[in-house]
Amino acid sequence: MKNSLLRIFWIFRRETTGYFTSPLAYVFIVIFLLLCSFFTFTKWFGGFFAANEASLANCFFPFHPWLYLLLVPAVAMRLWAEENKSGTIELLFTMPISTAEAVAGKYLAAWFVLGLSLLLTFPLAITVLALGEPDIGTMISGYLASLLLAGTYLAIGSFTSAISKNQVVSFIICLVICLSLLLIGHPAVTDYFTSWAPEWIVNLISGASVISHYEGLRRGVIDVKDISYFLSTIVFALCATGVALNSRRSS
Repeated sequence: MKNSLLRIFWIFRRETTGYFTSPLAYVFIVIFLLLCSFFTFTKWFGGFFAANEASLANCFFPFHPWLYLLLVPAVAMRLWAEENKSGTIELLFTMPISTAEAVAGKYLAAWFVLGLSLLLTFPLAITVLALGEPDIGTMISGYLASLLLAGTYLAIGSFTSAISKNQVVSFIICLVICLSLLLIGHPAVTDYFTSWAPEWIVNLISGASVISHYEGLRRGVIDVKDISYFLSTIVFALCATGVALNSRRSS
């Protein structure tokens, strides 16, 4: 167990170093922070100052599912697709590293970059604390929801990257899957099924949407069901990534 964790850490350190020795991490962080600021402060979207409310719940977190929809697949598409295309994945598999360790290490490194990007929005939290007395619990819950959502998109992107040799193809497939998970919880979709489908089918469809679980957490309601949804989706997607890589490894 200890040796396995050490190998995962070695891969994590290798991948993290790779992110910060190339422009990718810096470009992602800058774009994410600029877009967060734009959506939070402009009057057409978040309207932070116009709302006259010391809170991030309605001006900052609601836009994250859509920001991540475009940004996270761009990070995830390089996880395995580039290694598949260049052939370096064969070199990786010749090392004394299991597929699960490689998947975990590369995933955690990419999630670390996403988490760091989110952490760098702390000036917004400080601004809110300086302007009023916000509910700190709700703010922490919102950050947790955003981190779990980013991790879910990233795990899906890891799978689509593992089954493709082309980064653009991986990006498109990941975007479509994540968009589907967003839209199936939209009232227009659930209302359509409500008109003819049994209630349990409607509940199943709405329960499969990331947005319903995300909304609960970002509003400060920390429910084990919501956290379990994100974690189980991440584990499932990473297991699927491992299966896809093992099939390539055996061939």
